[in-house]
Amino acid sequence: MKKSILLLFLVNAFLWQCSPQKNYTKEEYDKALPRYIQSIQPEILKEHLYLFASDEFEGRNTGDEGQKKAAEYIRNFYIENEIESPESPYVDNYFQHIPAKTYHRILKDTENVLGFIPGTEKPGEVLVISAHYDHVGVYDGEIYNGADDDGSGSVAILEIAKAFKKAEKDGFAPKRSILFLHVTAEEIGLLGSKFYTDIQPVFPLENTIANLNIDMIGRVDDAHLSDPNYVYLIGSDKLSSDLHTLSEQVNQKHIHLNLDYTFNAENDPNRYYYRSDHYNFAKNNIPVIFYFNGVHEDYHKPTDTPDKINYEILSRRAQLVFATAWELANAEKRPVVDKK
Repeated sequence: MKKSILLLFLVNAFLWQCSPQKNYTKEEYDKALPRYIQSIQPEILKEHLYLFASDEFEGRNTGDEGQKKAAEYIRNFYIENEIESPESPYVDNYFQHIPAKTYHRILKDTENVLGFIPGTEKPGEVLVISAHYDHVGVYDGEIYNGADDDGSGSVAILEIAKAFKKAEKDGFAPKRSILFLHVTAEEIGLLGSKFYTDIQPVFPLENTIANLNIDMIGRVDDAHLSDPNYVYLIGSDKLSSDLHTLSEQVNQKHIHLNLDYTFNAENDPNRYYYRSDHYNFAKNNIPVIFYFNGVHEDYHKPTDTPDKINYEILSRRAQLVFATAWELANAEKRPVVDKK
């Protein structure tokens, strides 16, 4: 009996010593950040994307069987990694259902997929990290795999979420809540994100501190062939000087990508600021950053396949999103909206 009691005491003492320490200081959070940045690695992203952008997923057209398989892939990832589904009447086991005909271009029932990590100090304030997981499906017998558009953003979010979960288990839980939002129906009009912001915001929009949106971050465009160490940023300064400054500081300190603002210009004829899911947040005065690699010869073609992805640069761009999200989630104050 005495030996059993002693053994139990030793086990409990060991578990107590190994348990994550709570109430870490800001300096300790800052010191821990590089460890979790480095957990986002090219080979893991590659493994995800070769499945996610495979023929099995049939181009992930909104409402089709391939899109359903992609949704299950995302949900299963969150379950396996113990990342929660938000508790909301709008979410059913990670799925936010969008009925057919909610918008006239949605012909079949579809769903957004949501993962969630609650904040410890300001759980009511929410950072949304988004990417669309649909693509354009099958045309003339050819599968449009959408590896870059937006398989790259979809798998990046998975690894970003896993890094946050690992940090949480180590005692570095985010101080604000983080919603990992995989939206459907982007290719037919940004409708999955529109449904989230206009019809069923799972968390109040006034409590949403920012949206980091990832749409195509796995390739290198013609303008950067000689130096692929870049990412286009769009929208970071449109609504909040705070967000733009934080973004620049995070990159300078941790990632060292060349931040290209070409498509952020007010007179940019491409109007990318209005063409991806972040815009549905921006129109509600929520600060946004859109991460983008630019278009390439395989854009919206069946040749957008996973073998053409630059996985090293994909991982570095995902690391930038993660590090920016880390700082936003743990900052003393949310970014101030000082522009309209």
